[in-house]
Amino acid sequence: MGAIDLRSDTVTLPSASMRAAIASAPVGDDQFGEDPSVNRLQERSAAILGKEAALFVPTGTMANQVALRVLTRPGDAVVLTRESHLVWYEAGAAPANAGVQLTEVGGRGTFTREEFLSACWPPGHLLSPPTTCLVIENTHNRAGGVVFPAAEAARICAAAADRGVRAYLDGARLWNAAVAVGCPPAELAAPFDLVSVAFSKGLGAPGGSLLAGSADLIRTATRYRRMSGGAMRQVGFFAAAALHALEHNMARLADDHANARRLAEGLAASARLRVDVDRVQTNIVMVHLVEGAPDAAQLVQRAKEAGVLMVAFGPRTVRAVTHLDVSAQACLRAAEVVAELAEARAA
Repeated sequence: MGAIDLRSDTVTLPSASMRAAIASAPVGDDQFGEDPSVNRLQERSAAILGKEAALFVPTGTMANQVALRVLTRPGDAVVLTRESHLVWYEAGAAPANAGVQLTEVGGRGTFTREEFLSACWPPGHLLSPPTTCLVIENTHNRAGGVVFPAAEAARICAAAADRGVRAYLDGARLWNAAVAVGCPPAELAAPFDLVSVAFSKGLGAPGGSLLAGSADLIRTATRYRRMSGGAMRQVGFFAAAALHALEHNMARLADDHANARRLAEGLAASARLRVDVDRVQTNIVMVHLVEGAPDAAQLVQRAKEAGVLMVAFGPRTVRAVTHLDVSAQACLRAAEVVAELAEARAA
Protein backbone atom coordinates (compact mmCIF):
# COMPACT_ATOMS: atom_id res chain seq x y z
CA MET A 1 0.00 0.00 0.00
CA GLY A 2 1.37 3.42 -0.95
CA ALA A 3 1.02 6.59 1.07
CA ILE A 4 -2.45 7.16 2.49
CA ASP A 5 -3.15 10.78 1.61
CA LEU A 6 -5.69 12.31 3.98
CA ARG A 7 -4.53 15.92 3.60
CA SER A 8 -7.59 16.97 1.59
CA ASP A 9 -10.20 15.77 -0.87
CA THR A 10 -8.48 18.03 -3.41
CA VAL A 11 -5.62 15.54 -3.87
CA THR A 12 -7.68 13.08 -5.92
CA LEU A 13 -6.47 12.06 -9.36
CA PRO A 14 -8.73 11.75 -12.43
CA SER A 15 -9.86 8.20 -13.09
CA ALA A 16 -9.31 6.55 -16.46
CA SER A 17 -12.93 7.18 -17.44
CA MET A 18 -12.67 10.83 -16.42
CA ARG A 19 -9.48 11.20 -18.45
CA ALA A 20 -11.31 9.72 -21.43
CA ALA A 21 -14.12 12.25 -20.97
CA ILE A 22 -11.58 15.07 -20.85
CA ALA A 23 -9.81 13.83 -23.99
CA SER A 24 -13.01 13.60 -26.00
CA ALA A 25 -14.63 16.83 -24.79
CA PRO A 26 -15.98 19.22 -27.44
CA VAL A 27 -14.54 22.68 -26.74
CA GLY A 28 -14.75 26.25 -27.96
CA ASP A 29 -13.97 29.77 -26.80
CA ASP A 30 -15.84 30.22 -23.53
CA GLN A 31 -15.45 34.00 -23.55
CA PHE A 32 -17.63 34.02 -26.65
CA GLY A 33 -20.01 31.57 -24.99
CA GLU A 34 -18.99 28.95 -27.55
CA ASP A 35 -17.63 26.13 -25.40
CA PRO A 36 -20.33 23.44 -25.57
CA SER A 37 -18.96 21.51 -22.61
CA VAL A 38 -18.95 24.59 -20.38
CA ASN A 39 -22.43 25.56 -21.52
CA ARG A 40 -23.69 22.07 -20.75
CA LEU A 41 -22.07 22.09 -17.32
CA GLN A 42 -23.55 25.47 -16.47
CA GLU A 43 -27.03 24.43 -17.58
CA ARG A 44 -26.81 21.08 -15.80
CA SER A 45 -25.51 22.61 -12.57
CA ALA A 46 -28.09 25.39 -12.55
CA ALA A 47 -30.81 22.76 -12.84
CA ILE A 48 -29.33 20.64 -10.04
CA LEU A 49 -29.09 23.69 -7.79
CA GLY A 50 -32.53 25.00 -8.69
CA LYS A 51 -31.20 28.30 -10.02
CA GLU A 52 -31.83 30.20 -13.24
CA ALA A 53 -28.24 30.41 -14.47
CA ALA A 54 -24.68 29.41 -13.59
CA LEU A 55 -21.11 30.49 -14.29
CA PHE A 56 -17.99 28.30 -14.34
CA VAL A 57 -14.94 29.73 -12.51
CA PRO A 58 -11.44 28.31 -12.03
CA THR A 59 -11.44 28.06 -8.22
CA GLY A 60 -13.61 28.18 -5.15
CA THR A 61 -11.74 31.21 -3.85
CA MET A 62 -12.59 33.08 -7.04
CA ALA A 63 -16.22 32.00 -6.68
CA ASN A 64 -16.30 33.47 -3.18
CA GLN A 65 -14.58 36.69 -4.24
CA VAL A 66 -16.80 37.21 -7.28
CA ALA A 67 -19.87 36.58 -5.13
CA LEU A 68 -18.79 39.30 -2.70
CA ARG A 69 -18.26 41.75 -5.57
CA VAL A 70 -21.73 40.97 -6.89
CA LEU A 71 -23.58 41.19 -3.56
CA THR A 72 -21.74 44.02 -1.78
CA ARG A 73 -20.09 47.38 -2.28
CA PRO A 74 -16.80 48.58 -0.76
CA GLY A 75 -17.31 49.57 2.85
CA ASP A 76 -20.18 47.14 3.45
CA ALA A 77 -20.26 44.57 6.25
CA VAL A 78 -20.66 40.81 5.75
CA VAL A 79 -21.88 38.42 8.45
CA LEU A 80 -20.53 34.90 8.21
CA THR A 81 -19.81 31.74 10.15
CA ARG A 82 -16.88 31.88 12.57
CA GLU A 83 -13.66 30.41 11.10
CA SER A 84 -15.04 30.48 7.57
CA HIS A 85 -12.91 29.74 4.52
CA LEU A 86 -13.48 33.34 3.43
CA VAL A 87 -11.68 34.54 6.56
CA TRP A 88 -9.00 31.90 7.06
CA TYR A 89 -7.90 30.62 3.67
CA GLU A 90 -8.16 33.31 1.02
CA ALA A 91 -5.09 35.40 1.85
CA GLY A 92 -7.08 38.45 2.92
CA ALA A 93 -8.84 38.62 -0.43
CA ALA A 94 -12.26 39.78 0.80
CA PRO A 95 -11.16 43.15 2.21
CA ALA A 96 -8.53 43.58 -0.51
CA ASN A 97 -10.80 42.81 -3.47
CA ALA A 98 -14.31 43.64 -2.32
CA GLY A 99 -13.42 46.16 0.38
CA VAL A 100 -15.77 44.59 2.89
CA GLN A 101 -15.68 44.16 6.64
CA LEU A 102 -16.18 40.59 7.86
CA THR A 103 -18.16 39.92 11.05
CA GLU A 104 -17.90 36.37 12.39
CA VAL A 105 -20.74 34.90 14.48
CA GLY A 106 -21.67 31.56 16.00
CA GLY A 107 -19.30 28.66 16.50
CA ARG A 108 -18.55 25.06 15.53
CA GLY A 109 -19.65 25.70 11.96
CA THR A 110 -23.11 27.17 12.52
CA PHE A 111 -24.96 30.19 13.83
CA THR A 112 -28.56 31.12 14.54
CA ARG A 113 -31.04 33.65 13.22
CA GLU A 114 -30.73 35.54 16.49
CA GLU A 115 -26.93 35.67 16.24
CA PHE A 116 -27.22 36.96 12.69
CA LEU A 117 -29.67 39.68 13.72
CA SER A 118 -27.45 40.77 16.62
CA ALA A 119 -24.57 41.32 14.19
CA CYS A 120 -26.61 42.90 11.39
CA TRP A 121 -26.11 46.67 11.10
CA PRO A 122 -28.80 48.73 9.37
CA PRO A 123 -28.14 51.14 6.51
CA GLY A 124 -27.62 54.75 7.54
CA HIS A 125 -26.01 53.94 10.88
CA LEU A 126 -23.93 56.85 12.14
CA LEU A 127 -20.83 54.77 12.87
CA SER A 128 -21.17 51.21 11.60
CA PRO A 129 -21.06 49.95 7.99
CA PRO A 130 -24.31 48.55 6.59
CA THR A 131 -24.65 44.79 6.54
CA THR A 132 -25.50 43.86 2.96
CA CYS A 133 -24.55 40.17 2.76
CA LEU A 134 -24.54 37.02 4.87
CA VAL A 135 -22.46 33.95 4.08
CA ILE A 136 -23.02 30.37 5.21
CA GLU A 137 -20.34 27.73 4.57
CA ASN A 138 -21.87 24.28 4.09
CA THR A 139 -20.23 21.98 4.90
CA HIS A 140 -17.92 23.88 7.23
CA ASN A 141 -14.27 23.00 6.82
CA ARG A 142 -12.68 24.03 10.11
CA ALA A 143 -15.64 22.73 12.11
CA GLY A 144 -14.99 19.25 10.75
CA GLY A 145 -17.30 19.07 7.76
CA VAL A 146 -20.50 19.67 9.73
CA VAL A 147 -23.71 20.28 7.81
CA PHE A 148 -25.46 23.59 8.44
CA PRO A 149 -29.03 22.83 9.59
CA ALA A 150 -31.33 23.53 6.63
CA ALA A 151 -34.21 24.85 8.69
CA GLU A 152 -32.00 27.36 10.49
CA ALA A 153 -30.41 28.46 7.21
CA ALA A 154 -33.90 29.15 5.85
CA ARG A 155 -34.77 31.21 8.95
CA ILE A 156 -31.58 33.22 8.66
CA CYS A 157 -32.03 33.89 4.94
CA ALA A 158 -35.65 34.96 5.49
CA ALA A 159 -34.57 37.40 8.18
CA ALA A 160 -31.85 38.70 5.89
CA ALA A 161 -34.29 39.20 3.01
CA ASP A 162 -36.60 41.20 5.31
CA ARG A 163 -33.69 43.58 5.89
CA GLY A 164 -32.50 43.81 2.32
CA VAL A 165 -29.45 41.64 3.00
CA ARG A 166 -28.37 39.23 0.24
CA ALA A 167 -27.54 35.63 1.10
CA TYR A 168 -24.59 33.66 -0.29
CA LEU A 169 -23.91 29.96 0.20
CA ASP A 170 -20.26 28.93 0.09
CA GLY A 171 -21.11 25.39 -0.92
CA ALA A 172 -17.71 24.09 -1.95
CA ARG A 173 -18.73 20.83 -0.26
CA LEU A 174 -22.50 21.25 -0.72
CA TRP A 175 -22.56 17.90 -2.52
CA ASN A 176 -21.38 16.24 0.71
CA ALA A 177 -24.02 18.07 2.72
CA ALA A 178 -26.81 16.98 0.38
CA VAL A 179 -25.73 13.33 0.46
CA ALA A 180 -25.31 13.40 4.24
CA VAL A 181 -28.85 14.65 4.90
CA GLY A 182 -30.42 12.81 1.98
CA CYS A 183 -31.96 15.74 0.12
CA PRO A 184 -31.46 17.32 -3.32
CA PRO A 185 -28.81 20.06 -3.47
CA ALA A 186 -31.51 22.45 -4.71
CA GLU A 187 -33.26 22.26 -1.34
CA LEU A 188 -30.14 23.40 0.49
CA ALA A 189 -29.47 26.12 -2.11
CA ALA A 190 -33.04 27.43 -2.30
CA PRO A 191 -32.91 30.20 0.36
CA PHE A 192 -29.78 31.80 -1.11
CA ASP A 193 -29.36 34.47 -3.80
CA LEU A 194 -26.05 33.00 -4.95
CA VAL A 195 -24.49 29.61 -4.32
CA SER A 196 -21.09 28.18 -5.19
CA VAL A 197 -20.05 24.55 -5.57
CA ALA A 198 -16.69 22.91 -6.20
CA PHE A 199 -15.94 20.00 -8.51
CA SER A 200 -12.33 19.49 -7.37
CA LYS A 201 -13.07 18.21 -3.86
CA GLY A 202 -15.23 15.17 -3.14
CA LEU A 203 -16.35 14.81 -6.75
CA GLY A 204 -12.74 14.25 -7.82
CA ALA A 205 -12.42 16.55 -10.84
CA PRO A 206 -9.00 18.14 -11.42
CA GLY A 207 -10.30 21.70 -10.97
CA GLY A 208 -13.14 24.14 -11.26
CA SER A 209 -16.00 25.65 -9.29
CA LEU A 210 -19.28 27.29 -10.23
CA LEU A 211 -21.64 30.06 -9.16
CA ALA A 212 -25.40 29.75 -9.58
CA GLY A 213 -28.19 32.27 -9.11
CA SER A 214 -30.56 34.49 -11.05
CA ALA A 215 -29.72 35.43 -14.63
CA ASP A 216 -29.16 39.04 -13.57
CA LEU A 217 -26.73 38.12 -10.81
CA ILE A 218 -24.83 35.72 -13.07
CA ARG A 219 -24.49 38.44 -15.73
CA THR A 220 -22.91 40.67 -13.10
CA ALA A 221 -20.74 37.79 -11.91
CA THR A 222 -19.48 37.29 -15.46
CA ARG A 223 -18.09 40.80 -15.46
CA TYR A 224 -16.35 40.35 -12.11
CA ARG A 225 -14.97 37.00 -13.23
CA ARG A 226 -13.35 38.84 -16.12
CA MET A 227 -12.00 41.52 -13.79
CA SER A 228 -10.53 38.79 -11.60
CA GLY A 229 -8.74 37.10 -14.51
CA GLY A 230 -11.02 34.10 -14.46
CA ALA A 231 -12.34 34.20 -18.01
CA MET A 232 -10.75 31.38 -20.00
CA ARG A 233 -10.84 29.96 -23.50
CA GLN A 234 -11.15 26.24 -24.28
CA VAL A 235 -12.01 25.37 -20.70
CA GLY A 236 -14.37 22.60 -21.75
CA PHE A 237 -11.72 20.05 -20.81
CA PHE A 238 -12.27 20.99 -17.16
CA ALA A 239 -16.03 21.16 -17.68
CA ALA A 240 -16.06 17.64 -19.12
CA ALA A 241 -14.34 16.35 -15.99
CA ALA A 242 -16.91 18.13 -13.84
CA LEU A 243 -19.78 16.69 -15.85
CA HIS A 244 -18.31 13.22 -15.51
CA ALA A 245 -17.98 13.77 -11.77
CA LEU A 246 -21.61 14.85 -11.43
CA GLU A 247 -22.71 11.75 -13.28
CA HIS A 248 -20.51 9.16 -11.61
CA ASN A 249 -19.16 10.45 -8.28
CA MET A 250 -22.09 12.02 -6.48
CA ALA A 251 -23.76 9.02 -4.85
CA ARG A 252 -20.43 7.51 -3.82
CA LEU A 253 -19.77 10.47 -1.49
CA ALA A 254 -21.61 8.33 1.06
CA ASP A 255 -18.62 5.96 0.91
CA ASP A 256 -16.31 8.80 1.93
CA HIS A 257 -18.59 9.64 4.84
CA ALA A 258 -18.61 6.02 6.00
CA ASN A 259 -14.83 5.87 5.71
CA ALA A 260 -14.46 9.06 7.73
CA ARG A 261 -16.56 7.48 10.43
CA ARG A 262 -14.37 4.36 10.41
CA LEU A 263 -11.28 6.54 10.66
CA ALA A 264 -12.75 8.59 13.50
CA GLU A 265 -13.77 5.52 15.48
CA GLY A 266 -10.31 4.01 15.09
CA LEU A 267 -8.61 7.20 16.22
CA ALA A 268 -11.00 7.71 19.12
CA ALA A 269 -9.92 4.36 20.56
CA SER A 270 -6.61 5.96 21.56
CA ALA A 271 -6.50 7.65 24.96
CA ARG A 272 -4.09 10.21 23.49
CA LEU A 273 -6.50 11.33 20.77
CA ARG A 274 -9.84 13.05 21.20
CA VAL A 275 -12.32 12.74 18.34
CA ASP A 276 -15.98 13.72 18.56
CA VAL A 277 -17.25 10.82 16.47
CA ASP A 278 -20.84 12.06 16.57
CA ARG A 279 -19.79 15.27 14.76
CA VAL A 280 -18.26 13.36 11.86
CA GLN A 281 -21.16 13.97 9.51
CA THR A 282 -19.33 13.98 6.18
CA ASN A 283 -15.73 13.38 5.08
CA ILE A 284 -13.67 15.50 7.49
CA VAL A 285 -12.24 14.28 10.79
CA MET A 286 -10.77 16.70 13.34
CA VAL A 287 -8.34 15.06 15.76
CA HIS A 288 -7.36 16.79 19.02
CA LEU A 289 -4.15 15.72 20.74
CA VAL A 290 -4.45 15.47 24.51
CA GLU A 291 -1.69 15.88 27.08
CA GLY A 292 1.03 13.29 26.61
CA ALA A 293 0.59 13.04 22.84
CA PRO A 294 2.93 14.72 20.36
CA ASP A 295 1.92 18.17 19.17
CA ALA A 296 0.27 18.50 15.77
CA ALA A 297 3.43 19.32 13.82
CA GLN A 298 5.29 16.35 15.33
CA LEU A 299 2.44 13.93 14.73
CA VAL A 300 1.99 15.06 11.12
CA GLN A 301 5.71 14.61 10.44
CA ARG A 302 5.89 11.19 12.10
CA ALA A 303 2.75 10.05 10.30
CA LYS A 304 4.22 11.18 7.00
CA GLU A 305 7.32 9.08 7.66
CA ALA A 306 4.99 6.15 8.34
CA GLY A 307 3.06 6.69 5.10
CA VAL A 308 0.02 8.65 6.33
CA LEU A 309 -0.42 12.24 5.19
CA MET A 310 -2.50 14.70 7.23
CA VAL A 311 -2.58 18.45 7.93
CA ALA A 312 -1.96 20.32 11.17
CA PHE A 313 -4.90 22.66 11.84
CA GLY A 314 -3.57 24.12 15.07
CA PRO A 315 -0.93 23.47 17.72
CA ARG A 316 -2.76 20.36 18.92
CA THR A 317 -5.31 19.73 16.18
CA VAL A 318 -4.92 17.60 13.05
CA ARG A 319 -7.35 17.26 10.14
CA ALA A 320 -7.90 14.16 8.01
CA VAL A 321 -10.15 14.11 4.93
CA THR A 322 -11.44 11.02 3.15
CA HIS A 323 -12.03 10.91 -0.61
CA LEU A 324 -12.43 8.57 -3.57
CA ASP A 325 -8.75 7.64 -3.67
CA VAL A 326 -8.77 6.34 -0.07
CA SER A 327 -10.34 2.96 0.63
CA ALA A 328 -11.98 1.66 3.78
CA GLN A 329 -8.94 -0.55 4.37
CA ALA A 330 -6.63 2.44 4.05
CA CYS A 331 -8.66 4.40 6.60
CA LEU A 332 -8.46 1.55 9.10
CA ARG A 333 -4.72 1.31 8.54
CA ALA A 334 -4.28 5.06 8.92
CA ALA A 335 -6.13 4.99 12.24
CA GLU A 336 -3.82 2.24 13.50
CA VAL A 337 -0.69 4.12 12.46
CA VAL A 338 -1.72 7.46 13.92
CA ALA A 339 -2.94 5.93 17.17
CA GLU A 340 0.34 4.06 17.62
CA LEU A 341 2.31 7.26 17.01
CA ALA A 342 0.19 9.18 19.51
CA GLU A 343 0.72 6.51 22.15
CA ALA A 344 4.46 6.33 21.54
CA ARG A 345 5.05 9.71 23.18
CA ALA A 346 3.75 8.40 26.52
CA ALA A 347 5.75 5.18 26.38
